[in-house]
Amino acid sequence: MSETKTLYVVVCAAGPAADVGILIDQAHERGWTVQLIATPAALAFIDTDALEKQTGRPVRSEHRAPGSPRSPKADAIIIAPASFNTINKLANGIADTYALDVTNEAIGLGISLVILPFVNSAYANRAPFRASVEALRKEGVPVLIGPGAFEPHKAGSGADEHGQFPWHQPLDEVSPPELPNWAM
Repeated sequence: MSETKTLYVVVCAAGPAADVGILIDQAHERGWTVQLIATPAALAFIDTDALEKQTGRPVRSEHRAPGSPRSPKADAIIIAPASFNTINKLANGIADTYALDVTNEAIGLGISLVILPFVNSAYANRAPFRASVEALRKEGVPVLIGPGAFEPHKAGSGADEHGQFPWHQPLDEVSPPELPNWAM
């Protein structure tokens, strides 16, 4: 039997964050073990207790204390929903939160990382945001925004778009875990 692969799901403070359990369920269906990492601001958006029960792991939002157990190593990472702030900071190498520290290092290590944004059209139209998306793509990080991916919504209408958030798309982009021999 092959070893279980670990998917880090990084959740940001963006509209659909409360529904990140959908992505976790889909990842479990595809054979992933999930470690959820929340940005500090995302903690107000999610039900930490329910998500810890769903993943069987503590939700991480800060660096561990010395001597505390480490999370399993990531085989792949999905940032969803990714906020305007997180995308811009990540593209510029800013690691001022645990989530950004982990994802910046992952890019340098070549760990498969996929970003599914949730931003409105006003943010998406900003030159710094467009430059950040381009910079991440140049480093080999898929940012799923634009035709056939996440389409930015009109400013002020984000609440109407939560149900349409394409949670499955980043899972289609990360390398799938190997199936156990008995499943083939």
